[in-house]
Amino acid sequence: MSASRTTPLAPAPHATPTGAPPSRPRMTGRQKLVLTLLLGAQFMIAVDFSILNVALPVVGEGLGFPLSHLQWIATSFALTAAGFTLLFGRIADLLGRKRLFIGGMVLLGLSSALGGLAHSPEVLLTARVLQGLATAAVTPAGLALLTTAFKEGPLRERALGLNGALMSAGFTAGAILGGLLTDLLSWRWAFFINVPVAALVVVLAPSVIADSRPAGRPKLDLPGAMTVTGGLLLLVFGLTQAGESGWTTPTTLAALLAGAVLLVAFVLVEQRAAAPLVPVHILKRRSVIWGNTAGLIAFVTETSLVFLLTLYLQEVLGHSPLATGLAFGVLGIGTVLGGTLGGRAVGRFGSRRTIVSGGIVQAAATLSLVALGTSGAWIWLLLAATFIGGVGNMLMIVGFMVTATSGLPDEEQGLATGLATMTQQVGIALGIPVMSAVVTARMGAATGPDAVLSGVTVAILVNSALVLAGALLAGAFLARRGARPAAG
Repeated sequence: MSASRTTPLAPAPHATPTGAPPSRPRMTGRQKLVLTLLLGAQFMIAVDFSILNVALPVVGEGLGFPLSHLQWIATSFALTAAGFTLLFGRIADLLGRKRLFIGGMVLLGLSSALGGLAHSPEVLLTARVLQGLATAAVTPAGLALLTTAFKEGPLRERALGLNGALMSAGFTAGAILGGLLTDLLSWRWAFFINVPVAALVVVLAPSVIADSRPAGRPKLDLPGAMTVTGGLLLLVFGLTQAGESGWTTPTTLAALLAGAVLLVAFVLVEQRAAAPLVPVHILKRRSVIWGNTAGLIAFVTETSLVFLLTLYLQEVLGHSPLATGLAFGVLGIGTVLGGTLGGRAVGRFGSRRTIVSGGIVQAAATLSLVALGTSGAWIWLLLAATFIGGVGNMLMIVGFMVTATSGLPDEEQGLATGLATMTQQVGIALGIPVMSAVVTARMGAATGPDAVLSGVTVAILVNSALVLAGALLAGAFLARRGARPAAG
């Protein structure tokens, strides 16, 4: 692999007078502009994950979607976003992160316009698939541009903390924004709102963002790309089918088995490839393996908790979709606070301790939700617990992002951020079907608010145990990697 030529954006260090405490590094004006542009794009991408969720019944009614196929409006987006992220992360390394980032934003704007103008289910699903492809291109390219714009240390930790906060807050804001746009205007504005934002980013990015490009053009590992993309697509499809129709149906089992076979084939291909899509030495790094494990658990548990609490708010307490979305605004505030604190926590305590402490806080807050009942007064417990849990979740996510992208050269940052982004998107796609299956198994043939509450309560217990186990395991294995104390 050829080395990258990067344009450093960080200011040169200044000498510190003898005896004076070292000054905290500050962002330059250019770095602030780069950060604002990249974070704005990432926030919009995160909003797209959830902006249609509360509007699905309205969209289905307007375009004639059968109720059984309604979930594909969300799934078609998640499938392509998760399946192609690793491939596009590698393409960003090979062909240029800036070029892929801008191209992805162009595709996002065009596909959003197509979705807003759709008058049939086929056109809408095509638009969602294209939006997923744009997300798979923009997210790892944008993260790689972010990590190469800020050298490893306090500034990068701060930038990744803000990025994580806005990504998580964007997922929550999408539900609120989707409800508002659907109630006040039309569900079509959930698509149209992306167009001017994408256009602004495309206009500003060429002059604001400095690229890092490979000196040569190594060949793309096509066998590796085909096996990992096919494996991820089938795996996420199988998990989605499991949540919809059960774990033992032929379609679910065939998809999961085929996905597992392709992912095993991918590992074997990478061991023999001259220019592997994922170099084997990357997969052997504890920071990459366990950092991404912590991230997967964080996204699986928090996004699925939003799903569980949506069931509780609408099916048990009887709230409207808009009221449900507004209730999650408190969670959004917690994630922004957690992201703001995350970079400082990593700098002071190390990424490992940040992951563990964040996981413990999230698990405890989630566990308190098993006390929820059928009275409307329980909304106050829900608001408090989601706020605290949001802070803990973002501490865990920031620790994961710093861990998974640290200690690697700039020419491999696209790969590292591609893996991290894939982890995020697979987690989002995986959490809901898994928790849905838990709820369904607990409810059995029973119906009504009490049955839903029973299913949600059991799933909340599973959710809390999962995040606690994931954080503690990641912390234990990261402690054995021999990192410097500052890294946790």
